[in-house]
Amino acid sequence: MRHLPRVRLALLAVAALALPLAACGSDDDTAAPAAGQQETASDGAFPVTVPTAFGDITIEEEPQRVVALGWGDAETALALGVQPVGASDWLAFGGEGVGPWAEGLYDEAPELIGTMEPELERIAELDPDLILDLNSSGTQERYDMLERIAPTVGIPEGGQQYKISWREQVTMIATALGRAEAGEQLIADTEDAFAQAAADHPEFEGKTVVVSAVTSGGYGAYVQNSGRVDFVEALGFTNSPAVNELAGEDFSIPVSKERLDLLDADVTIVTPIGVPPTDISEDPLYQAIPSVADGRGLVLDDPEISLAFATNTVLSLPYALDLVVPLLSDAVAGNA
Repeated sequence: MRHLPRVRLALLAVAALALPLAACGSDDDTAAPAAGQQETASDGAFPVTVPTAFGDITIEEEPQRVVALGWGDAETALALGVQPVGASDWLAFGGEGVGPWAEGLYDEAPELIGTMEPELERIAELDPDLILDLNSSGTQERYDMLERIAPTVGIPEGGQQYKISWREQVTMIATALGRAEAGEQLIADTEDAFAQAAADHPEFEGKTVVVSAVTSGGYGAYVQNSGRVDFVEALGFTNSPAVNELAGEDFSIPVSKERLDLLDADVTIVTPIGVPPTDISEDPLYQAIPSVADGRGLVLDDPEISLAFATNTVLSLPYALDLVVPLLSDAVAGNA
């Protein structure tokens, strides 16, 4: 396993300062802080209110048993010092349901809950006092089912399915957990990391990019306000106008093999999802894309890099910066 990037270690230090006196889900309110942790369980201001697409959600007391169901919701809670008792493993990491950038942040592994269809009985058995379901399909039906179990923080006002930004995710979850100040610090530190990476690579500024994926169903391209596109745009890239013009409510658009010209840009990034990377790199139609033919195509064939790029949480982003930025620099130079 790679050594942890320095910027990730800095963020984990911030997270450690936010760790509660006892982890969520523990019945022992007298537990002593672990080494290096400070007793800063919350801002101390409850009740708190979180505006969502389903109305204002009021949380009367500091949550003790949190279930985190949305994409990245569990990692965001962990970054704020809260250990969910139940969580969804969207990228099939297994184990504790988080990537290597979040290893060691659980004292006890959470109960892993299904993703697309919430397993209501299993969630209810965990007796949660708060459910986080921010980065999800965001349907009224899903929200209504979860709200019957416990107060549920769903997608933000005006939000769309799976299009919540990591900043919104941190802000809303930090508010719900009574850790608004810690959330602000995490956002500031992460933004500083992106700003530094962009300053170190002025060659990114203004370059167009297409962020694509290939599954068993074929090619697709991510649209503006989706996590992967937010990542590259924060570095100075501009998402392909041709892709943005075709955007709908979903976070990506399908791209037929007859229209792979849509993937052409100053840099073309492609992620394999459930298919061998060679299905992309050895595809003659992919090789014929002008950017690819010119050495400016980047296939994220290392699973660790691909997953870090996809996760898009305040914990994974610094990790992804260390891994992805050098590859983007090579691609801009035509050395991919």
